[in-house]
Amino acid sequence: MALSADGKIASANRAITSLGSRRDHDHLLHLRTTVDAIMTGAGTVNAQPNITLGVNHRATRPPLRILVTGHGRANLRARLFRESGAPLIILATRQLPLTRRAALAKRAHTLQCFGHSTLDFPAALAWLRQRWNVRRLLCEGGGRLNAGLLAAGLVDEIHLTHCPLILGGSNAPTMADGPLARRLGEAIQLRLSSLRVETGEAFAAYKILLEK
Repeated sequence: MALSADGKIASANRAITSLGSRRDHDHLLHLRTTVDAIMTGAGTVNAQPNITLGVNHRATRPPLRILVTGHGRANLRARLFRESGAPLIILATRQLPLTRRAALAKRAHTLQCFGHSTLDFPAALAWLRQRWNVRRLLCEGGGRLNAGLLAAGLVDEIHLTHCPLILGGSNAPTMADGPLARRLGEAIQLRLSSLRVETGEAFAAYKILLEK
């Protein structure tokens, strides 16, 4: 995730633009080449309808593309649904309306439901591993999807690009937009594993510290 100096991934109106530089984008594309699947949420696709989750077309085995949309609120005109490439897998809840399920299924290789009103992330990722042999997955947000994965204890590593700007706004989204810790003692603990500064941006990687 690319975020501002005050920890925001978009402005308060949730209009998402590219916070990072071309170097940050190249870093993202490199990360995509190291994984078996790339995941994003419907909110991110709706805010950035031109994203494709693709890699270089010359890649011998491009990673699977995974869209998480609990209730099917995804822009069906988004480029993700029109761009050819690796199979597109949609993960949703069982509350997904039947008409919406049919419309999404037509635009994906596979649509699978996990959980009733909220997505059952452990079951979904176990299915991805068993059915599609996904062993390393890159999640590109948004904040609610990140928070869901963190709350389920499914995140091993976090890559953050700290950008030299301040967005402000108490309602502006952060990289983990969800209830994770009620007090400081419940915070998810990280260990900084690498840090690189280039032309004003700081590229940091963190490991999740497991609870004792």
